[in-house]
Amino acid sequence: MVNKIKNIHHLAEERDWKQLKRELHNLIPQEIAEVIEKLSKTEQIILFRLLSRESAKETFQYLSHEDQESIIEGLAKDSKKLTDLLNDLDPDDRTAFFEELPGKVSQRLMQMLSSEEREIATRLLGYPEESIGRLMTPDFVAIRSYFTISQALEHIRQFGRNSETMNVIYLIDDQWRLVDDIRIREVLLASPEQALSDISDHQFISLNAYDDREVAIKIFQDNDRVALPVTDNDGTLLGIVTFDDVMDVLEEEATEDFQKFGGTEGLDLSYTKTSLFEMIKKRSGWLVILFLGEMLTASAMGYFENEIEKAVVLALFVPLIISSGGNSGSQAASLIIRALALGELRLKNWWYVMRKEIFSGLTLGSILGLVGLARIIIWQLAGLHDYGEYWIWIAIVVALSLIFVVLWGTLSGSMIPILLKRIGLDPATASAPFVATLVDVTGLVIYFSIAVIILGGKIL
Repeated sequence: MVNKIKNIHHLAEERDWKQLKRELHNLIPQEIAEVIEKLSKTEQIILFRLLSRESAKETFQYLSHEDQESIIEGLAKDSKKLTDLLNDLDPDDRTAFFEELPGKVSQRLMQMLSSEEREIATRLLGYPEESIGRLMTPDFVAIRSYFTISQALEHIRQFGRNSETMNVIYLIDDQWRLVDDIRIREVLLASPEQALSDISDHQFISLNAYDDREVAIKIFQDNDRVALPVTDNDGTLLGIVTFDDVMDVLEEEATEDFQKFGGTEGLDLSYTKTSLFEMIKKRSGWLVILFLGEMLTASAMGYFENEIEKAVVLALFVPLIISSGGNSGSQAASLIIRALALGELRLKNWWYVMRKEIFSGLTLGSILGLVGLARIIIWQLAGLHDYGEYWIWIAIVVALSLIFVVLWGTLSGSMIPILLKRIGLDPATASAPFVATLVDVTGLVIYFSIAVIILGGKIL
């Protein structure tokens, strides 16, 4: 690919348009998109003008939003080329592009569409943001259920050329309500005189245009389908959503959740495309919140200042205690957030999760408690460190603290995402730093409280 880019770059510099056009003809759209992303803006426009209408349409869909905007801006003076491109784009891809543009820009581009395409674009943009209606395309084959197989095949030949997929055809009644979906294989193997209704079982899966797009992701995951029909509340067939569009959404959602879980707002563009100012803006908010939260840790230690003065040795184990609690909380949060995202858990499963995490927390805490206990005993007996006259009691304090802090961290990490989802917030907001900060503060309280109970009358 590097050699191809260098060659195309050289041909553009030499203004050898004929040879450049031949080189482009030998590349598939994905490769052309990769080449375009490596070129300067001027070279991008020149190269894009040399593409055929079909190649331009396919290539445009693989470009980043930033490069798409750059090309649209560069083609502004060539109204015919721009009009052809906008009209040729698949409706779902065009909708996704328009959504990212400022309102005035998208409205200006809308005026360049044909009346038919403008009607489609307006309808798709009229659905709620993040809805399935924004993903669907109206390019599909719908056939009356009373057609014969012979009539159906003739209809497919006449109208199926621009269909997004030909794996499935959709049966409708006279009011365009969805009746069934039939795989093309069944149609091809049926007798020409049979009616479509004869091979229909009226069992189909459909999406509602007003549902959140995460619903589409879940249904595609549960069913082996290339495409699914989209209907309104009355069952009228509006369009279809294809697997590739859902995969794009899934990748976008996973990326956003991963960024949130890391303690930052979701980036609108990729890391390399995001400006330094935007990156700082996205990250600073969470950092300030987490910093203010960690200040409570200092307050907690200040509250137990007298105890620390009397037994400085207790301060040695503070990082050990709070990091163990934070780690267990982050583990639990990541597992629960992922389970919620995949639909493996529902809000009603909270008691099941709590019971499971109580046993998990106690077991994990006990394991770490034993390790902590053994560590202090070995260091003391081996002469590696002298923990004082009451070293065995200090070891017991550390061991018990690890059990309860890990238990608390596990419960916090598992319950916070469920609580957030219950009040309508994104569970991914329960980021690892957020859970760790919460457990840091409460872990100190647990640690020093146990120390006061056990070491009271001894060294405290």
